[in-house]
Amino acid sequence: MTSYKNHSEKIQLLTAGKISLSQNVQEFINRINQNSNINAFNFIFKDSINQTQIVESKIKNNSHGKLAGMVIAVKDVLSIINKPLTCSSKILSDFTALYTATAVQKLIDEDAIIIGKTNCDEFAMGSSNENSVFGNVLNPVNHDYVPGGSSGGSAAAVAANLCDVSLGTDTGGSIRQPASFTGVYGLKPTYGRVSRYGLTAFASSFDSIGTFAKNIDDTAKVLAVISGYDKKDSTSVNSPVPNYLSEFDNEKHYRIGIPKEYFGEGLNSEVRLQIENQIEKLKSAGHKIVEISLPHTEYSIAAYYVLTTAEASSNLARFDGARYGFRAEDSSNLNNMYINSRSEGFGSEVKRRIMLGTFVLSSGYYDAYYGKAQKVRQLIKNDFDTAFKNVDIILTPTSPTTAFKFGEKSANPLEMYLSDIYTTSVNLAGIPAISIPVGFDKKGLPIGMQLMANMFNENLLLNFSKKLNN
Repeated sequence: MTSYKNHSEKIQLLTAGKISLSQNVQEFINRINQNSNINAFNFIFKDSINQTQIVESKIKNNSHGKLAGMVIAVKDVLSIINKPLTCSSKILSDFTALYTATAVQKLIDEDAIIIGKTNCDEFAMGSSNENSVFGNVLNPVNHDYVPGGSSGGSAAAVAANLCDVSLGTDTGGSIRQPASFTGVYGLKPTYGRVSRYGLTAFASSFDSIGTFAKNIDDTAKVLAVISGYDKKDSTSVNSPVPNYLSEFDNEKHYRIGIPKEYFGEGLNSEVRLQIENQIEKLKSAGHKIVEISLPHTEYSIAAYYVLTTAEASSNLARFDGARYGFRAEDSSNLNNMYINSRSEGFGSEVKRRIMLGTFVLSSGYYDAYYGKAQKVRQLIKNDFDTAFKNVDIILTPTSPTTAFKFGEKSANPLEMYLSDIYTTSVNLAGIPAISIPVGFDKKGLPIGMQLMANMFNENLLLNFSKKLNN
């Protein structure tokens, strides 16, 4: 496999004629096939080879886009015209997308090569990638362990060197937690920074499209391309997109907030030690370490699952066997068609969340659950607003543990949900966060550290993350 550090180095090699893009893409396809047991991909786009000749010609003429030759995999919840869009669900097993998601189109416009669609938990609902109709994704670091979820395929694809970069989605930690479990960088941008047009909705007020990469430079490059206002998405924010990594004061010392609520009971001792070592290094480097409190953290999981299941219940109502997707054989009347198509088409985790969401929205329970959870969401947002008046960055573990074994938490949904305890608050507040690899436990499993910043401060997160590695 051709070796290069990041996309900047790759484009230099392509420009100098030292590597062939078509050969590079073919090498990736070969690696995907050789590592098919990892099950990171639902679909491989072998026709991506055809695009390489056009891009190579542009490189020779110095008329190429910002991501020329970058090989990118896309989570199978994002639409690409005339390509399968299954959300790793039986109910969409034969569906072909009719248009391309804005974020993906921006990659294509900048001459990236889209190599395929990655596996994920069904409709992005899960923390282990054990809920896919295509089967489990294996963690490339150790195949006995989960890669995290829901974007497990996208994380595994980058970790196993099956692509340069991948797109995932993050509703409550679905980029950051698998990034932590597989030892790569995973960025969740500010809500509204990246258009959601063309993303199959799980929870519309939470979902964010972000990136997996092996380095900060590629993370920043891709984020700069996919960010920006989109009139097709009503939640897209019309805020300037900075030139990430271009302006950074290496000498500046930052105020780093350490929330006491994230270092209590349930945090694995090896994870704690690794994070505390990082804090000591930052202190030695002259940064100010500030203990802070995010007092409503304990309510984040409850609020998150009330609100996201309610939104999922509404969003997934469209999958009923009537207009597209799977339709059950017993469709003798309209009622049977709805019941059987949804019962057979959805997996157990998706059905669980639909039922929970329907319950919290039902008459007599709306105010007690959904209405109260919305108020808690605002309190959590207020906690972060207060904290960011005193600190620049908040530092926490990404997950309370390293990757767990397949089946270890499947029988206990609540225990599975608690693996996202350090990530859900970020989505409730709508702020950006990144998971960066900081070491390994005694089993050789990666440990991730999470950095959070105030809204639209991705530039700070990226630059600070790069500084940590210098």
